[in-house]
Amino acid sequence: MLILNKILEKNISGKKVFGLFILTNLVYAFMLMVTIPKTMAFSNGLKLLDMMPTGYDFNYVNKLFSTLGDIGRETYLTNQIPVDMIYPLLFGVSYYLVMAYFLQKINKLHTPFIYLCLLPVIAGIADYLENLGIISMLNSYPDFTETIVQTASIFSVIKSFSTSLYFITLLVILILLGIKSLKKTSSTI
Repeated sequence: MLILNKILEKNISGKKVFGLFILTNLVYAFMLMVTIPKTMAFSNGLKLLDMMPTGYDFNYVNKLFSTLGDIGRETYLTNQIPVDMIYPLLFGVSYYLVMAYFLQKINKLHTPFIYLCLLPVIAGIADYLENLGIISMLNSYPDFTETIVQTASIFSVIKSFSTSLYFITLLVILILLGIKSLKKTSSTI
């Protein structure tokens, strides 16, 4: 915990956190506006596995990959997945520091609340494991197994759950920060 605190103290300046936040969201915007639509152009409206927060099953993956065809599967593998191998690291580090920054603002950084910073790290790890499953399925199509589908789907759900929990928690912290600021403002009037 002491090492973690030292790393945080060194890296949670507003400028560093904001810069990393911007970089992370530029990569995310690129995926949303370029690589995901490029891949979905072959999907006939079916959602990509990365975009299914409640998971998927063997039949869905088979239908999606069949619909994508050779070019769509290749596009998924060579366009979407490479960018999505950069994003989880950026997401994990950036949002870890965002949470730490705001916890510091409400004087809760050096408390057990610091463990909330791990939520985006968990999401990032789950995203990498999901991606490895998707890569495996794409490379072995049509011979992938039910087990790899279930495993990748579990990591998709973990990614989605930890990301959602993170943003709900961050919203609560921002509300607490707002209340703290209002109290401070009203006490100086």
